[in-house]
Amino acid sequence: MNGCSKILIVDDDAEDRLIIKDTFEELGYGTAIQFAVNGEDAISYLETCSTLPSLVILDLNMPKMNGTQTLRYLKDKPGLSTIPVIIFSTSLNPIEHDECLSLGAHSYVIKPTSYLQAIDVVKHFYTLCGELES
Repeated sequence: MNGCSKILIVDDDAEDRLIIKDTFEELGYGTAIQFAVNGEDAISYLETCSTLPSLVILDLNMPKMNGTQTLRYLKDKPGLSTIPVIIFSTSLNPIEHDECLSLGAHSYVIKPTSYLQAIDVVKHFYTLCGELES
């Protein structure tokens, strides 16, 4: 695959992907995102794209390769370790939160439970992506 987008969102939940995709498009950022459905898919994508994304948004609870395993892999891999990773989860577990930050996650964001929260989260992701690129 050529030409990765600015933000790679890794989430196995089709409904969560749709909500985020719709929100990005509604805000006019639709071309900024690319999706992967699990950690293995994300790594395959990252290792074959011509331009790395500026930001990876990573769900924790996924089949095949969960978010923690994917984060660990990315941070241990030369060439991928510098990409900022935001953990994007429904989990409020402080142990998971702390573990992800200690493994090198940029931040830990709780998934939105309302449309207004989704707008705020997407704006945060897009703004952060712009800041990371400059």
